[in-house]
Amino acid sequence: MSADLAQLVTSIAQRARAASLALAVAPSAAKNAALTRLAELIAASEAALLQANARDLAEAKSNGLAAAQIDRLTLTPTRIALLVESVRQVASLPDPVGEVLEDATRPNGLRIRRVRVPIGVIGIIYEARPNVTIDCAILCLKSGNASILRGGREIFHTNTAFAALIPDALRHAGLPADAVQLIPTTDRAALNTLLKLDQYVHCIIPRGGESLIRFVTENATVPVLKHYNGVCFVYLDDAADAGLAETVTVNAKTNRPAACNSAEQLLVHRAAAATLLPRVARALADKKVALRCDPESAAILAREGIPHTAATDADYRTEFLDCIMAVRVVDSVDAAIAVINRDSSAHSDAIITQDESAARRFLAGVDSAAVFWNTSTRFNDGFEFGFGAEIGISTDRLHARGPMGLRELCSYKFLVEGNGQLRG
Repeated sequence: MSADLAQLVTSIAQRARAASLALAVAPSAAKNAALTRLAELIAASEAALLQANARDLAEAKSNGLAAAQIDRLTLTPTRIALLVESVRQVASLPDPVGEVLEDATRPNGLRIRRVRVPIGVIGIIYEARPNVTIDCAILCLKSGNASILRGGREIFHTNTAFAALIPDALRHAGLPADAVQLIPTTDRAALNTLLKLDQYVHCIIPRGGESLIRFVTENATVPVLKHYNGVCFVYLDDAADAGLAETVTVNAKTNRPAACNSAEQLLVHRAAAATLLPRVARALADKKVALRCDPESAAILAREGIPHTAATDADYRTEFLDCIMAVRVVDSVDAAIAVINRDSSAHSDAIITQDESAARRFLAGVDSAAVFWNTSTRFNDGFEFGFGAEIGISTDRLHARGPMGLRELCSYKFLVEGNGQLRG
């Protein structure tokens, strides 16, 4: 069976490589036509998509998944409508392929242009979210890349239902149906094969828990773009507006607790902790957020009768993906920067302050993919950044960082034009 599975995955990769060469030179109009058709198909298939998703949700509940994890798996008519809008938005975005990045003529008359081109074949390994199949397919398609999708078992039926719509859209536009393929199994052996097919696959992007991402990174011979986790911080400065501190922190933590850009850690300036922390903590507690506190913040909350527990050292570096938040008191904005650069995952971190100089120091000093001032970490998202969608949020420092949209799915090549120049 493993040999048969390896042969299947290898065949998928070979066909994806052939499709990628055609897709790389496909006109924008054809790619946009495929996306427009796909948006129509998703909207028309709402009932079937919800039915497939219901099967996944039933299995998730029987397997004892937490409420926040089940929310992450759940499709609703509203979420389907947002997905349709995302597909249409990507269709409306400028095509990055062929964009001229540099154009110069050398003294010897050689014209050298650096132009944006697709990476080639991109494998995406992902777990929970039902929108990922479509997000990845549309971004790869618009940027001229063939994609191989391998979703997790907890969302298998939903992924399969979404993927079944895509060949129709591709054929409608005269594009190769093999440009987007879903590996039709969650067997780990299929993943092991895909990670080694560097002769056909040019990049792997894992989206999921830290254990999945580490497995992919440690076993792939294909280059990997990754983020390990989202240990995201909100820092409340001594010059923070109390109302803003409350609303932004609550949004960053509770809007979607299982999202990677959800805040997991709260830092509060010592000079404002006695007045600021009780208000923010009470609002979080009202939203059923469990607070795990250092001794100083615990003492403040104890005086106010606000529920909390003592934090462990591990809590200060944990991605909870649930209604849990660790709380610490710090001496200054510089101390907050130092804590974040030591304990965060370099994903999304925010400062709440009315002091512009403190904010500028924080924005410059925090070494994360996205740093926010007086707004929620939940905005670290390709759709919110105007990318239409995202294929992931990279915490790498080479090639791409932060939300990965169309441009981040491209490389470049040099086009050199001459009229007989010879090198001496």
